[in-house]
Amino acid sequence: MQLNEHSFWFYGFAFFGIILTRYFLVAGGTYWFFYAVLGKSFVSQHLQHLSPSWESIQRDIKLSVLSAVVFAIAAAFILSTYGWGITRIYSDPQQYGLWYLGASYGAVLILQDAYFYFTHRLFHHPALFLLLHQGHHRSRYPTPWTSFAFDPLEAIVSSLFLVGIVFVIPLHFITLIAVLTTMTVWAVLNHLGIDRLPLSFPHHWLGKWFIGPAHHSIHHLKYNLHYGLYFTLWDKLLGTQDSNYEKKFDERLTNV
Repeated sequence: MQLNEHSFWFYGFAFFGIILTRYFLVAGGTYWFFYAVLGKSFVSQHLQHLSPSWESIQRDIKLSVLSAVVFAIAAAFILSTYGWGITRIYSDPQQYGLWYLGASYGAVLILQDAYFYFTHRLFHHPALFLLLHQGHHRSRYPTPWTSFAFDPLEAIVSSLFLVGIVFVIPLHFITLIAVLTTMTVWAVLNHLGIDRLPLSFPHHWLGKWFIGPAHHSIHHLKYNLHYGLYFTLWDKLLGTQDSNYEKKFDERLTNV
């Protein structure tokens, strides 16, 4: 894949526009669908909570714009260093075989989930919470607008994962795009709210291993539980899974 050589700041401004547009399209579109009139039919009356205020949404959007600046700088750095030939990003899909595209995608998600769990848990330490993570938790009842509402320092720490991984693991551009797409969609769904999807989602036997809106909503209500990004593995292994989480939903499912 040949890229025209542009300056770091050209890439930065371009990615800022792309990231911000993506945020408003994905988060805004999801919010409209599930919270406006069209989405009311999806609301579970058994788990309904208070809708967020417009002030809360505005606060989330402001933080998300700041996060977009941080992520744009990180993306510009990755693309610039790729142009210098010092990353492990490659452009020929046959270089490592087509099977490697899927394998590297899965590996990055697993590593990112572990990175997120431990950094996220660290952010909740009393010495760091006010500085790094308080902004995100001002939304006690999250919405899709909350999905990228990070304090600037938290956004920096989060962006360091992808900045670092491109120097460690060979990744095709397709894999990077797939990871970024997964991260965006997953973040929006996780902040959808506890009452916006059917109770059966995602609480079947396989879904219990994945983070979903109900699972993450509990984190916004009880700060010391449910730190994962994609998978519930680390929460289960390290005792930060709500011990009553699956039982409560199983009971509600049987009563629906």
